[in-house]
Amino acid sequence: MSTRRHLLQGLAILPATLAVSRLGSAAELQPTPACGTGNPTPRQTAGPYYKPSSPQRRNLRTGISRGEPIDLSGLVLDTRCRPLADVIVEIWHADDGGRYDNSGFRLRGWQRTDSGGHWAFDTIVPQFYSVRTAHFHFRVQPSDGGPLITQLYFPDHPRNARDGIFDTRLLMTMAQAGKTRTGRFDFVLES
Repeated sequence: MSTRRHLLQGLAILPATLAVSRLGSAAELQPTPACGTGNPTPRQTAGPYYKPSSPQRRNLRTGISRGEPIDLSGLVLDTRCRPLADVIVEIWHADDGGRYDNSGFRLRGWQRTDSGGHWAFDTIVPQFYSVRTAHFHFRVQPSDGGPLITQLYFPDHPRNARDGIFDTRLLMTMAQAGKTRTGRFDFVLES
């Protein structure tokens, strides 16, 4: 039997599914985590490489000649499954050699969610380094309230089990679209 919450969840993911249709089929890109449970996305450390004032941009691959392309996308929702517009979604991550650009803004950027809560970045797959598995850093800042700072991970990465910060609740849903990998994650913010 369908409940109102299930209907709202279905409606909430429909625009994102359509928005990422070029990235893979809806069956391949299921949203994670589920909203409507009352549980927001877990917080994690920003790490030592956060740098404020990154440029507003979606395409982080511009000027990058190495690395495997990956397109990341998803929604920003509240715990009642409502899409949140005008939320700043910021990303930063290591390059294909496990290095962060601390002197400039390579592989760093931000954008605002649209009216349906959608966000997307075109970037490259980061390499693991030291004791860390491959991951992306995110800062999700609504217009009212504090930021969510967290990290997203690749399922089945061989270094996940050895990373003391790794959290299975922050696994992206992965798919392949031609030569480009795709990752999907829906950030859920406290209502």
